[in-house]
Amino acid sequence: MFYKRIIRPILFKIDPEVIHDIVIHGGKLITKISLFTELMNSIYFYSHKSLRQNIDGIKFLNPVGLSAGFDKDARLIDLMYGFGFGFAEIGSVTYKPYKGNPKPRLWRLPKRESIVVYYGLKSIGSQEVAKSLYGRRYKIPFGINIAKTNCKETVDTETGIIDYCQAFKILEPYGQYFTINISCPNTFGGQPFTSPHKLDQLLTELEKIETNKPVYLKLSPDLTGEELDYLLKVCDNHRIQGFIISNLTKNRDKIGLTDKELKHIGPGGLSGKPVAKLSNEMISKVYKKSKGKYTIVGVGGVFNANDAYEKIIRGADLVQLITGFIYEGPNSIKNINKGLVKLLKKDGFNHISEAVGSFHKIN
Repeated sequence: MFYKRIIRPILFKIDPEVIHDIVIHGGKLITKISLFTELMNSIYFYSHKSLRQNIDGIKFLNPVGLSAGFDKDARLIDLMYGFGFGFAEIGSVTYKPYKGNPKPRLWRLPKRESIVVYYGLKSIGSQEVAKSLYGRRYKIPFGINIAKTNCKETVDTETGIIDYCQAFKILEPYGQYFTINISCPNTFGGQPFTSPHKLDQLLTELEKIETNKPVYLKLSPDLTGEELDYLLKVCDNHRIQGFIISNLTKNRDKIGLTDKELKHIGPGGLSGKPVAKLSNEMISKVYKKSKGKYTIVGVGGVFNANDAYEKIIRGADLVQLITGFIYEGPNSIKNINKGLVKLLKKDGFNHISEAVGSFHKIN
């Protein structure tokens, strides 16, 4: 409550990108002193035997992770350990550096519990990220979210595929898992690899790069049912172990934004609560259509244990958040995990794996 009543109102008076940059730079300083992160972890971390999982060969002490988009350049993995996250996903990382879309590119919508994001895949590039990860060991597992460089050249299908592959080759030695991001809403040429034929081409080339680590695909919440069906059919024939569901939504019509809100914000995708229903429905569709074949990581509108649990019972093995962390504060990860244990007990589950997809078994 101290964060939400005192700290957050002060932070929300400052430009969101300025706050983000302060957190990045301050976090880098904090993580240089391991005593600080260990002290933070002793305060914020929570695990329980019912939450511990081994998924795709990776051990997770709790199911709540940091979504890609916050730690773009792999600077804060140790800090996320301090805040009690069970895992983190860095990026999106692109093959070449890109400064991102023109500022301003972040806007808050407090009444909607949302953030409008128009970064446009800002990245220091795969070579620099690889340098920062080289020789480092981290106390939580992390994945690397890979996207194609946001430039006019990569709009060409062949060039775009080469770009993805080059980044994957450079980063493969480092992450515990990889997410192929085909769904960023703020890029040149839109989302070409949501086309089944182009996705098939991309995954075929990525499979030529050897790895024994899981590869996931990040989906847009704005896909139609037919588009989703086609993409799942493509993935059935390729090295895809799971899905991150979902990215930001560009669909503003269903949210009912007021003229005042629309005037305040710029272009970009919406995070947080406006994505929750879209994400939950897609998790259900993928889980049912694939009969639980794939690992699912649920993202979008996770602010508390009930939000996380809704995604789990619909079919998510893990959940991620950024916006909920920003709105609810540093104790939110611990609160979510504690709440999940209570919800599991209430429903008679001894382990989180028993709850995954249970919504569909009941209904």
